[in-house]
Amino acid sequence: METTESAGVACGTDEQGVRFGSASFNQDSTSLALGTKTGYKLFSLTMVEKLDCIHESAETPDVYIVERLFSSSLVVVVSAAMPQRMNIYHFKKGTEICNYSYPNNILAIKLNRQRLVVCLEDSIYIHNIKDMKLLKTLLNTPSNPSGLCALSINHSSSYLAYPGSTTIGEIIVYDANSLSTVTMIPAHDSPLAALAFNASATKLASASERGTVIRVFSVPEGLRLFEFRRGMKRYVNISSLSFSHDGQFLCASSNTETVHIFKLEQLGPSGADEAATWTAYVGKMFSAASNYLPAQVTGMMSQDRAFATVHLLSSGQRNVCTLVTIQKIPRLLVATADGQLFIYNVDPQDGGECKLAHKHRVFGVDDNKEEETEPDGSQVTGEAQSPPSYAETAALPAAGPVTVTLTGYSEDGGTKKGEVIPEHEFATGPVCLDDENEFPPINSCRDGTEGGQGRRS
Repeated sequence: METTESAGVACGTDEQGVRFGSASFNQDSTSLALGTKTGYKLFSLTMVEKLDCIHESAETPDVYIVERLFSSSLVVVVSAAMPQRMNIYHFKKGTEICNYSYPNNILAIKLNRQRLVVCLEDSIYIHNIKDMKLLKTLLNTPSNPSGLCALSINHSSSYLAYPGSTTIGEIIVYDANSLSTVTMIPAHDSPLAALAFNASATKLASASERGTVIRVFSVPEGLRLFEFRRGMKRYVNISSLSFSHDGQFLCASSNTETVHIFKLEQLGPSGADEAATWTAYVGKMFSAASNYLPAQVTGMMSQDRAFATVHLLSSGQRNVCTLVTIQKIPRLLVATADGQLFIYNVDPQDGGECKLAHKHRVFGVDDNKEEETEPDGSQVTGEAQSPPSYAETAALPAAGPVTVTLTGYSEDGGTKKGEVIPEHEFATGPVCLDDENEFPPINSCRDGTEGGQGRRS
């Protein structure tokens, strides 16, 4: 039961506007990346009792985004000291592949084997990960101060999901391969808080800012498949969603002490195909009665409770969760922004309360003290315009070609114009990023800093 897409405690601020460190799992949850006040660390997740640090860097302070591409040597880092610049490293060789600067602060970065997506508050940049050419810029997207987005990891598709509204939970599903809008999903009545694709990119899970209901939709059709109720007593902040690799389970963590695991079971056409449980029986009755009840009532009744739960030792910490098989046993992993990793055993048959298998502290309290001030320009402000809705206009053809200047691209000695990296700027040979040939090699490119002051990798 391995996880699906790269998930992380994304770039953000706490209630006092202070940046925090980051924690993110790679796309198959074989490693954990942590950004700290002094740099970043990468850990292997092949054992429960032992956590191997496979790389540690102290060259970039105040890292608030760090993403590793599968098991390759490519890692993307963003520092609070330069929140508008993305650095891409070959960490095994200790070299920088390239870096790119953007008009505003980088809020999130997503990777798969075809695309690298950079999310700003009101725009999204889509790069070809092989040579880092800019393929598309989605401008004037609805204000997204948390940088919420999700990128599928399936080999044959690169679906990108992001909010289509600031007032309700609309989801835009965009094909990052064909560079076209796929669909808009009216998912929730309140704004979105979390998004996640399954491994095959056939399902998309979402949660709103209320945090009471989690919904699963089909991709690319956008049809509602499942509804799960996290709770009814209080609103919570869902911090992460993650599917198991087989797509049978979905975990959700929040700012409370409880992590929920839901089971995606399709009830069969006959009673013999259904589980002999009270939930299945009641669900069958509600389904039969749905034609006679108001939509709000049937929607409330069709939501299943959690299959399994975890009660963390504390609440209030921003965290990220994932489902993965370690040493042939299904596990739930929860990494917190203060540097702790909790590993729980999951019973895939009976569910229930998961048992804590091990707890790791991956860095001490002193390693990641909170910043006292924000870097200049890091505050995100501004209200989105109401009519027309972005979701209503996203599918419309563009009036003309959209162009943007990135200082990361250079045509001649680091000039600021152009979106194509000339062949002579590539390294003579590709940089091998994956010892297992899991990922096609990326061509090395030149740094792109202000004024063309860069160095070759």
